[in-house]
Amino acid sequence: MPPPPRPPTPVGHAPTRAEVELARFMLAPWRWLTAPRFTGLKDMPTDRPVLFAGNHTTWAVLDAPLLLLGLHDHLGIFPRTLGDHVHFRLPAWRALVERFGVIDGTPENVRALMAAGESIVVFPGGAREVFKRRGEKYVLIWGRRTGFARLAIEFGYPIVPVSAVGAEDAYEIVLDADDLLASPLGPLVRRLAPRPDLIPPVATGLGLTALPRPQRLYFHFSAPVETTDLAGRQGDEAACFALRERVRLAVEAGITRLLLERERDPDHDLLPRLLARRRRQPE
Repeated sequence: MPPPPRPPTPVGHAPTRAEVELARFMLAPWRWLTAPRFTGLKDMPTDRPVLFAGNHTTWAVLDAPLLLLGLHDHLGIFPRTLGDHVHFRLPAWRALVERFGVIDGTPENVRALMAAGESIVVFPGGAREVFKRRGEKYVLIWGRRTGFARLAIEFGYPIVPVSAVGAEDAYEIVLDADDLLASPLGPLVRRLAPRPDLIPPVATGLGLTALPRPQRLYFHFSAPVETTDLAGRQGDEAACFALRERVRLAVEAGITRLLLERERDPDHDLLPRLLARRRRQPE
């Protein structure tokens, strides 16, 4: 008997089972190379929708898709992801990200998803946290943003802090946005960049190439931060900021935890992982 049809999504497109499997197929080589490790999932609520809030890493595309697949594999959910407005100005790229559930991260869209009881992933650092400067590895750049906290209070969503480590070691930033703007190319860069926070760094991966180094990816999920005790206070800026800060501190603590875990992991580099896999294979 075929599975019952999914209810219509309130915003955009929710990936079908076939599309999730397509994503799994497309990402299989990168998943194999990076061997993602997930911790903290045993504490996740499974009886209600959740707002996952995490750190964006440089380029974002190296780990965010594997985060979503991991949530699907471990919790049986494929959350909707909030994307920067710029994703939706590029027709081909827009079609791709929308196919896998990304929506334009406007308050109206988030309210529609929350009213429908859908789990959501948000990266409060946005594009500025994706296009980092030198010296900002694993640094949260959230400014004064409180929108995700305000909406979580409005709809009573628990916020799960998510920490990610690994992707920012796949590249070494050679020139960052500040360097480019200070160079003779600065006027051209200013004209071409739609926004100052959308200036990508010049970085190298494997050797001097643009191919990313296949570092192991680590994800940690901290205990949910409940919002029911703040019911009705979504208009209280101080309460929203205090909630945001609780989430931020938890994400930072998770990053510290993962950096220590990686340091102790004998298989965090590719070659030891491949040798370990070979030793585990039956003769």
